This record gives sequence, structure tokens and C-alpha cells, in this order.
Amino acid sequence: MKPPPLTLIPILGDQLSLGLSSLKDADPATTTILLMEVADETTYVRHHKQKIAFILSAMRHHAALLREQGWTVEYVTLDDPDNSGSFTGEVARAVARLEPERIVVTEAGEWRVQAMLEAWETLFGIPVEIRSDDRFLATHAAFQAWAEDRKQLRMEYFYREMRRETGLLMDGKDPVGGQWNFDHDNRKPAQSDLLMPHPLRFPPDAITQDVLALVADRFADHPGSLDSFAWAVTAHDAERQQKHFLDHALAGFGDYQDAMLTGEPALWHSLLSPYLNAGLLDPLALCRAVEKRFRAGKVPVNAAEGFIRQIIGWREYVRGIYWREGPDYAQRNALGATRALPAFYWTGETDLHCMAEALGQTLANAHAHHIQRLMVTGTFALLIGADPHAVHLWYLEIYIDAYEWVELPNTLGMSQFADGGLLGSKPYAASGAYINKMSDYCKSCRYDVRQRTGPDACPFNALYWDFIARHEDTLARNPRMAMPYRTWSKMAPATQDEIRGSAKAFLDRLDAAAEAG
Repeated sequence: MKPPPLTLIPILGDQLSLGLSSLKDADPATTTILLMEVADETTYVRHHKQKIAFILSAMRHHAALLREQGWTVEYVTLDDPDNSGSFTGEVARAVARLEPERIVVTEAGEWRVQAMLEAWETLFGIPVEIRSDDRFLATHAAFQAWAEDRKQLRMEYFYREMRRETGLLMDGKDPVGGQWNFDHDNRKPAQSDLLMPHPLRFPPDAITQDVLALVADRFADHPGSLDSFAWAVTAHDAERQQKHFLDHALAGFGDYQDAMLTGEPALWHSLLSPYLNAGLLDPLALCRAVEKRFRAGKVPVNAAEGFIRQIIGWREYVRGIYWREGPDYAQRNALGATRALPAFYWTGETDLHCMAEALGQTLANAHAHHIQRLMVTGTFALLIGADPHAVHLWYLEIYIDAYEWVELPNTLGMSQFADGGLLGSKPYAASGAYINKMSDYCKSCRYDVRQRTGPDACPFNALYWDFIARHEDTLARNPRMAMPYRTWSKMAPATQDEIRGSAKAFLDRLDAAAEAG
């Protein structure tokens, strides 16, 4: 008797969701699921060791869960001697081995992988159905419709549409509290506190220990350390971390989401983004849980709104920008920046205390919160004129939650202003005063944040004004930059020369260090 036609469902490493669209009408009796660890995906950039370990361990745990639920799963490990090293190569081997009638797959999150999926039907000679990823609220078509004919694609207006569509934090047709955005309440500096919440840590089980050994052996030259690995690698543990955040940290998230403290890598942040982006958590369910805490009077509106905006606002918005703008977006360089990133981005060895803190925890944990990324490591790269494509590749490789669809617009557009203002209305350029206001970093720095020039002055200060001067032709007409340009124009020429000379001396030292290797 001839066996029933077989459907092959490949699942990618950021599709670790039981409710994935490709699985929704599948019959376990006539379906084989394929998960693949492939060399191409671990090395197209030099991913942080913990990022590789997290994804591989999460994939292995997800395969075990699928089997428990009755699915037939074929799993290709990275060290399988027959591993072809690519998604297409592994699907080709599975097609030859299993002779499926068709392939069903959920769309990829990145252009380069989506191009692979779209080539499979021609390559393999069988039907390939590519389904939308309904884990996101906005389809590509919906975002395109929202963006069409708009002169400015501001996230705030997209976010309001997402609030209306989901009903999150809405009182009928109006936003709770009478306003859409409570960001002005979310800029408080923090003080060290013995009662400060700390995220859960998950000791590596046997599967994760095997993965850590594999990564240590195979990716020894990649950045970062495996020593502190304690990430959740299952949906169950990711949900435990979610509940812990909701119970212990969400109430303070709004007030202190921009704060930074020496030796405190998490503060009131959730550390849930790796799980959201890999598929272990449901973004809308998380937002509903946050809203429930607000409605129950357990968290203030600025905390609930600020967190929900990160998910249904920024996260959905940058995905829309990524797919709308196309692959050439990664090459944009509106400010003509060309300097190489300093080597200390990979070592953390710098006498700039704010950079050492942000980079040190990044190398140790593959994570830093959004203000450390935007206003410390990102602002420094912007001020020195670092090549935005190099900056993009660094963020993509170094952070555990970085997938190109979410990382590229945030880095190249918001952080580096390389898209000329498509995503952000102004560059996120700042002097040392901002870091001093929002952190305790400057107290432990060998540089003096109160000085603008000279060998002991905080380099951010002269670099900021040098950035303003360098890009006057491009930025002076931006209404949100009017104040700094008025201030610059009122400085005496001798003062301007001193500032630019101090910036040049610092940049020359960076260049000399780069040349020395």
C-alpha cells in the first residue's frame, strides 16, 4: 500500500513557536518537521558565543518538545559529518531522503533567508508554500498601506494604529490616561538599591552543556564569553522569566528604563527580547499580561505604556521599515561616515568608563539594554564617524536578541542616522552630560565630564560639538537641531577651534591605535 503524501515543514532558528503558521493545519501523521543547525547561519557574521549557544540549545529543546507532542522531527546538528552547511543544502538532502509531495514553511525574518525560501520550488521541483508569519501584528501589506503617501514614517503614529487595532490600553476610542505616550515620565536616574530586582538565571542542563562545549570548541575565535551563560532555552523557562519580570520589575520599568548603573546590567529591564525574537514567547500575549497588571492597579500607566510601546510600537515598526526599504537599506550612509570601529568594541578595554561598562557586560552576557546601546556605544560610534555598515554588523553579531530585521533599522536608522532621517527625526548625538544625568558612570571615569577640552576632558563633549560642526550643511536645517546650532554659532571662533582641536586629537589617537593593530 502506498504511503500517504508527505509534507515537509522546515523550521528556522527564530521560529520556535508551537503555533507557527506553517504548523497550523498540518497532520502529524503525514508531516515531517526539519530543524537544521548550519554553518552558514553561525558564521555569516562572527556571532557572540552566547548567541550561538542560545539559539542552538533552544532549537534542540524545541525539537524535543515537538516530538513529545507527537510530531516526527528530523534534526541536523552542526557537527553531523553529512551536514551541508546551509538551509538549502539541508532541505535538498531531506527532499532526496523523504520524497515529500510539498514543502510548507513560514516566511523568513531576513531578506537573505527569504531569498533562499523563494528559490526552493524551482530548485526542488515540488510546490513550496510560504506562509505569512502571523506572530507579528502588522503584515508587510498592512505596513505598506500605512506608510504609503506619508511624508514622514514616524513610529508614534504607527504605534497609535497598533493600539487601536489591539485595544491595548484603550478606553473605548481613547488612550488610557488621556494620552498615547508617557515617555516624559520615563527618564529618571536610578540609585543603587539592595531591593533592586534581578532576573532569573537558568543553570545549563545536559543539552545546553553539550551545546556550550560545541560552541567553545568550534567558535573559539568569536567574541564574548560563555562563562556566565544562564539564559532560558525553553518556552517554559522563558515564561517563568516573563512572570518574574511582571511580578518584580515591571512597576519600575517606566521610571527607570533609561537609567544606567555601574555593575547593574539589567536594572528594571525584562531581558525578554531574546525569547520574543526566537519565538519562545508570544508578543501579544505578553502585552496583554502587562495590560492586565495595569488594569489591576499593580503597575503605573507609564510603566505599562512604555513597555507595550516597545513591543507593538518599535518592534513592529522597525520590522515594517526593514521589509519596506529592501536590501539596499543596509548600505545607506547619509552622513558619509567611514571610520573603523575601535578594537575595544570587541575587548571592552577602554578608559572611557561608560563604554567599558556597556561593552564589558555585552561581552560577558551578549546583552545590554536599549539606552546603553543607543546612547553609549551607539552615540560614541556616531560621534567618531564610524562606518554605519560596520556598526550594523557589530550590533548584529554581538547581541543575543539581534536579528537583522530588528537590529538593522534600530542601528543604521535610529542610532547612526545613516538613512538620513527616514526612521529618526534627528541624530541621537549627545555630550557626556546625558550619560552623567542618566547614570553613575562618570563618577568612576578617569575623564572629567565637566570639562569640554583638554586631555582630561570627557571625549564625548568635544566629539559632540565636532559632530555638530562637521555636519552643519546636512543638519542645520533640521528644526530639532536648531538649538545646538544656535549654541555653536554663538561660540567664539577660538573656542570652536579649541573644541575641534581636542576632538581631532582624540580621533587621531583612535586612528593610530587602529593602525597599530
